[in-house]
Amino acid sequence: MERRVRVRFAPSPTGPLHMGGVRTALYNYLFAKKNNGDFILRIEDTDQTRFVPGAENYILEALAWCGFQPDEGPQNPGKYAPYKQSERKHLYKQYADQLLEAGLAYYAFDTPEELNEMRDRLKAAKVASPQYNAITRNSMKNSLTLSEDEVKNRLDNGDPYVIRIKIPRNEEVRFHDEIRGWVVVHSSHLDDKVLFKSDGMPTYHLANIVDDHLMEITHVIRGEEWLPSAPLHILLYRYLGWVETMPKLAHLPLILKPDGNGKLSKRDGDRLGFPVFPLQWEDPENGSISSGYREKGYFPEAFVNSLAFLGWNPGTEQELFKLDELVEAFSLERVGKAGAKYDADKTKWYNQQYLRKKSNQELADLLAPIIEKTGWNTNNIDLLAYVDLMKERAVFVEDMLEGSYFFESPTSYDEKTISKKWKDNSAEIVNKLIEVLNNIQDFTTENIEKDFKAFLEKESLGFGAVLPIFRVFITGLGMGPSMFAICSLLGKEESLKRLNVGLEKMHGK
Repeated sequence: MERRVRVRFAPSPTGPLHMGGVRTALYNYLFAKKNNGDFILRIEDTDQTRFVPGAENYILEALAWCGFQPDEGPQNPGKYAPYKQSERKHLYKQYADQLLEAGLAYYAFDTPEELNEMRDRLKAAKVASPQYNAITRNSMKNSLTLSEDEVKNRLDNGDPYVIRIKIPRNEEVRFHDEIRGWVVVHSSHLDDKVLFKSDGMPTYHLANIVDDHLMEITHVIRGEEWLPSAPLHILLYRYLGWVETMPKLAHLPLILKPDGNGKLSKRDGDRLGFPVFPLQWEDPENGSISSGYREKGYFPEAFVNSLAFLGWNPGTEQELFKLDELVEAFSLERVGKAGAKYDADKTKWYNQQYLRKKSNQELADLLAPIIEKTGWNTNNIDLLAYVDLMKERAVFVEDMLEGSYFFESPTSYDEKTISKKWKDNSAEIVNKLIEVLNNIQDFTTENIEKDFKAFLEKESLGFGAVLPIFRVFITGLGMGPSMFAICSLLGKEESLKRLNVGLEKMHGK
């Protein structure tokens, strides 16, 4: 009988969730939903020394903002609870003991100083990567080199120890990766990793294998950085007798920095001016603030859509996908092996597309509280018409504040436009334009444009002789949306008033 698909996202609460972690969560969610399975959140907090206050809540809030809520997790536990490894502490020792009894793991009593001496000795002997392994374990203080009595005495005395896996000396470890195909690693490249510490806490390696087994996880979809650990995990499944229920593995490609080589980091974001975290994060230790996509004005659906394409593609020309459409289109077969370069401009493009897809009412509702904070007078402006005019030039909702001139008359004029376009006959032209506008009965965009163009033709004038000065007197700016639409929205009285004020100011110069 085929098992129900169950995947897990298992972050550590050691700081804010990097966008690479969000993408891992996203791909797990998409895979689960595509296969009518379960998406589980598990908090891997076995390393208490690296625990950061607030990080767990940040993870929960980030996933909620992105829109992929876990089917099971700390906030909505199921039959596999608890979902925090620190609360599952009592589960792991029995499996470490099972490995010890089978001779597949051993106690090691080496002090940090002795471990450093071993590494220094190997470095001096030109060993490239010193390891505690099948060779070096024979010269260290462990239950393989010490007598049974001494091991018992050390344990009875409460001496610090770790339990290490006993990696076979000369063996190929093979496994099939759902993205990369067959992976083969020789055991001589593996070290005897620590599985359990004397403080009663397992390391990630043991805990994640035990938890995945007990929670009946069918697929482990995780970042490429875990690929070197995969052979160890394969051995643990074999040693614990769980090969038949071992989950399939899929290692996702890295998200790379936009320039140069290497994994995208917070430093790259700081250097190039974009966030690498979904939400803003305040460091509880030093109070430093790291920017987030939410606070920068990105829509969650745009952020998620852009993330999906960092390593996966649907095989079609379609680029805009709602979350349920991503579920329908997603497959691990279309996830690439190569790293995906992050493109901040492309992420902005996604946000722009989603902004344009929103109704004027939705955008007006989002913009209204932002405008309210400015203190601008909005009484005379139709906000729906305003949004309709401004949204084509906007990437973020706040970009639509560019039209501040709708709510307040300009107090200064774009110097570049004035110096370049104001000529000896400009005052005369503006006076004639005022007369043309004043004679328009139905002050609509279409009528203003029609009469403006007729005025240019009658006076044998080009757009460049009139439109820039027209714009700068009305808005104060050198660029913007259609002047005919701007004047229609402002109304005849306000438009004429601003043109007259502009003339007065230029006359006073």
